[in-house]
Amino acid sequence: MKRSIVVALLCVGILGASWAAYRVAVPQQPQAELSRLVPAGAVLYIQARDFSTLLDDWDKSRQKSSWLGGKNFDVFSRSRLFLRLKDAGAEFSTAAGVPANTELLRQVAGKQTAFALYDIGKLQFLYITTLPSTDFTQSALWQTRSRFESRTAGGVNFFYRKDPDSGREVAFAVTGNYLLLATRADLLADALELVAGGQNSSLAGEAWWSRSVAAAGAPGDLRMVMNLDKIVPSPYFRSYWIEQNTTDMSRYSTAITDLARSGSEDREERTLLKKDAPGPVDAKGATAVADLERLIPASAGLYEANADPTPKDSTELLASTILSPHQGPPVPQKLAPGLELGNGETGSATDLETRIDQPASASSEVGDRSAALQGVLGKNHILAQLRVKRTDRDAAGVFVRMHSAVGFLGESNWDEAAVETALANFVRPDFTTGNMGLDWKPSSGYRVLDGLWPLSIAVRGKYLLVSDDPVLLANMLEGMNRKTTAATAVFAAAFDHQREMENFVTLTKLLDFEVHSGASNGNPEFFSDNVASLSSALKDITSEKIVIRDAADRQTQSVVYAWAH
Repeated sequence: MKRSIVVALLCVGILGASWAAYRVAVPQQPQAELSRLVPAGAVLYIQARDFSTLLDDWDKSRQKSSWLGGKNFDVFSRSRLFLRLKDAGAEFSTAAGVPANTELLRQVAGKQTAFALYDIGKLQFLYITTLPSTDFTQSALWQTRSRFESRTAGGVNFFYRKDPDSGREVAFAVTGNYLLLATRADLLADALELVAGGQNSSLAGEAWWSRSVAAAGAPGDLRMVMNLDKIVPSPYFRSYWIEQNTTDMSRYSTAITDLARSGSEDREERTLLKKDAPGPVDAKGATAVADLERLIPASAGLYEANADPTPKDSTELLASTILSPHQGPPVPQKLAPGLELGNGETGSATDLETRIDQPASASSEVGDRSAALQGVLGKNHILAQLRVKRTDRDAAGVFVRMHSAVGFLGESNWDEAAVETALANFVRPDFTTGNMGLDWKPSSGYRVLDGLWPLSIAVRGKYLLVSDDPVLLANMLEGMNRKTTAATAVFAAAFDHQREMENFVTLTKLLDFEVHSGASNGNPEFFSDNVASLSSALKDITSEKIVIRDAADRQTQSVVYAWAH
């Protein structure tokens, strides 16, 4: 981390501080429009109302020490991305003549700050911050200025140096209360011309920037603006973007997000502008999502609701969540298969119908019963669907049990008998060799299979609820008496981290032990070590909620991170 390039430190410092240092609220000061001082051509822009405070909060936070000392960071530090940043940091250090580490970042961290990225692959950026010149003159970078070439732009002297081996450039200048640092001489020169009142093209004058800013509200403590038309096609973005949803991202031209901090929560407001021409938006699904949210019980650890699913989407949700959670191809094995010695026979004389020149086809049985269930669900136009999950411990407190429920809100009333038949036919091959345990019996306002598996179903007119836990289903039915208070949305989801964290860690330890029999050759397990350490580092986040709304020309996303008091 300490050897990463300044751009990486800026991103980690800005974003990490805002997400981790949750107890300090930044005073609401007027934000200077630093974008008018940034030359045109940037693909990503970040501005901070008070960067030095954010960085100080991050340095003092428990999240930083937990993250750097956790196994999650240990894995990241060996990743290709980290090693590439480390190499780029070494090149920057050689060109600048000073280590590109966190100490340098602290020395150049001012109040109002802007960071503009021009090339993702080459890591070319411009950094501007408001910092008293007397503070910067004490920095290591300023002390090495005699090794730099002196140039002039906008009536201001600036310092420039290029490493002949790597071709990495470093340029910096101080004018008034502005400190400017760049990895290209022309970027710094153009910025100085803009500071001096020149008529150079600035980022604030570009059409994509104007559209993004006009669509958003007031800037938060942090603001990030992205030119997705330029970012998404980049091979670096497609390789390192953690969500791996570049196809979905290609639907949008620009995105802007503002993060506001307070003592109890961090709120992120995102706006993504669509490429396609505005079209009509059907509000029925969004209203249905808000309606389904009233069914979510207080005991839920995770829920998500989305509008206008296709019959195939609903069938897959029901099957993968409750009916057949292990359905699908097997997980790829990372270990070589063991050698089994035999007598050399590769077949049987009685097995002449098996083709060996074609890949083995999957059984059509699952596909047939999925098609039948999909047919039943498709007869009713589903406006919205809901998934609810929670965990609890067994009586001995050793094993973790997972419970799930799925809800559908149709446009018309459900045919209860048809749904029950389709569900019983779907689970029959995995559940019984006959019909034992597949009869539905009434139980306290819902119906449940009479076998060992308590698959439960409740139909209330347009509402269809299915669960593998009668208690969870009963809790959801209690919500029928509540009024709808949630706002309309095409997607809504929440995760109760405080409730589920301990159970998650316990469960993943058992699963990893089962897979590897306790031996991992010293490498951290992905779930019980890698992911669990990230959960531990963010243990002060009690919950996260996201609400997505869709309009003709844009999509808005509101994300709230609640912090422990």
